[in-house]
Formats: sequence, structure tokens, C-alpha cells
Amino acid sequence: MLPETYRRVVLAARPPAEVSPNDFRLETVALPQPKHREILVRAIYLSLDPYMRGRMKDVPSYAPPVAIGGVMAGGIVGQVVASNHPDFAVGEYVEGSLGWQEYAIAQGSELRKIDPAHGPISWSNSILGMPGMTAYFGLFDVAGIKAGETVVVSAASGAVGQAVGQLAKIAGCRVVGIAGGAAKCDYVVRELGFDACVDYKAGDLDAALKAAAPGGVDVYFDNVGGAVADAVFKQMNFFGRIALCGSVSQTSLAAPEMGPRLLGLFVGKRVTMRGFIVFDFVSRYPIALPRMAAWLKSGQIKYREDIVDGIENAPAAFAGLLRGDNFGKMQVRLGPDSL
Repeated sequence: MLPETYRRVVLAARPPAEVSPNDFRLETVALPQPKHREILVRAIYLSLDPYMRGRMKDVPSYAPPVAIGGVMAGGIVGQVVASNHPDFAVGEYVEGSLGWQEYAIAQGSELRKIDPAHGPISWSNSILGMPGMTAYFGLFDVAGIKAGETVVVSAASGAVGQAVGQLAKIAGCRVVGIAGGAAKCDYVVRELGFDACVDYKAGDLDAALKAAAPGGVDVYFDNVGGAVADAVFKQMNFFGRIALCGSVSQTSLAAPEMGPRLLGLFVGKRVTMRGFIVFDFVSRYPIALPRMAAWLKSGQIKYREDIVDGIENAPAAFAGLLRGDNFGKMQVRLGPDSL
């Protein structure tokens, strides 16, 4: 039996700087019924990702901002519980950008069917979803990594970073992670197989990077920007490549952070820097996903998730994510995997 009501989280205010749980509001509303060619989805796992901070700002971007009073944007993995669409049956598992809510009405074009045989369904929000695809295409298409190169990735224990490092190892590269804290660095080296990891909180980042990558950096996969990126830029080799994935260190600042003017270094060294959005590659997901699933099954890729329970805890978990409190891919479990 389906409930008569469900809960959702809406944006209550646009934070000028650091995000607070008070910027959101939890609402209880009536459960909708699907109309012609619509699907009702029960959300099971809600993905929390740094890009959502940008959706809270009323500024031009690659995606429209969330309206005040609107359901907070985010991806979910869920199960079809009612369907008036011929291509989606009750009981099937799906993934889609349906927002911070326990139930949602969706169009068929908004959903991607997922196969539970590939692993835990939460993986479709993580290693077999947007973060995993970000790592895959960012490395192989944007950065064009080659065997024998040195790859550095920031936020190395996070949703994207842990996949980046392991994919680079599979490709025959030397991998250096950057993470916050000894526990995270120990994890990416001992469990994930990175060659080295630099704790950016330990001080003297420049010296630590030189020691970890004495031959310089060929590819930098940037998830954080700011002072960490500046330190890596100084170590870039001739004809190095930088894949700009995110700048989480800057998203909650009230004013842009000023740093060293280092782009002049890129001229003499002929460094290439390119920003990208993973959805540019969505048509090629069917190529990458089976490869990722095979590497997971073989044990060549390991993956860690950080899961909290209950939609009421999503705002606090999201604020913690932006501070770097999470250890692995941050998700919120909204209900059981199956009813």
C-alpha cells in the first residue's frame, strides 16, 4: 500500500556563504498519482553532491537555479511503484534527477533503468552513476591519460576522486591523491592502491607535493580549486593536462578568493586546462558502464559510500559534505531497497 503523503525538502533561503540546515525546509505533501505516460517513483537513495551548492545561487550557469520554495535539486535511485508508461513496469529500479523527495512523478525521458545485478543499487548514484562517469570521461576523454604518467587528484577519497585514482592505476599511471586528514590518505593508499597521498591539512603543501611527485605532474584532476590547485599548478610538467571538474573550496565563499596568478606558467610549459560537465558524455554511458561494472566485479575498483538515514537529515549531511566531513560518496537512504 502506498502512503497518502510523503516528505520533501525545499530551498528556504539562498545562503550568502556557508550552507546551513536552516536554508532548507522539510514539507509533508499529498502523494500524486501518475497521469498518462507518467511514472511514480519511490526514492530509495538520494545523492548529495557539491554541484548542488551552485544550484542554490541565483546566477547564470549550465543549469537553472532552484527556486525559493522549490524542491532541492538532486539525483535519486528508486523503484517504480505505479506506472502509466509502457516502457516502465512496477518494481523496476531507476535513476534520475528527481530532487530531494521521498516520491516523485517522472517522465520516461527523465529516467535511466538500472540493473541490480551490477551491484548495490546505491552504486547507480555513485561509481555506476554520475561520479563514476565523471571520473571515467574526465580521465580518458578530457585529460587523455597515458601509461607511465603521473596523475594527481584532489578530494581523493571523495565520490569522484577515489574512482579517478583507481582508473588511472588501471591505465598504468602513477597516482598521487590529495585529501584532508591522515585517515583519508591512509585509506586511498592502503585500500585503493594509490602510490601516495598528501594531507593538505598537514601544512607545507608545496614541499609535500614535490616529495610525492618528484618527477612533476602530467595530469591533474581538480575537484577543489583554491590553494590546493595553485600548489599542483606549480608542479605541472611540459604539455601537462588539467581536467577541471569542480571547485568545492570556493562554492561557499561570500567573495571570490584571490590567489597566485599562475596561468603564465602554462604558456611556457604548454599546459592544457579544460573544464567539463559529465552530461556532455551521456550518450556514451552505455560504453563506460559495463567496463566499470566489470572492474568492480573483478576487484580492480573498490568504492566507499558514506550513507545517512532519513530525508530529514539531508540538509545537515549536505552542509557537512561541503565542509569535507564525509568519507566517501555521500548519500541519504530514504527507505528500504525493496518493499
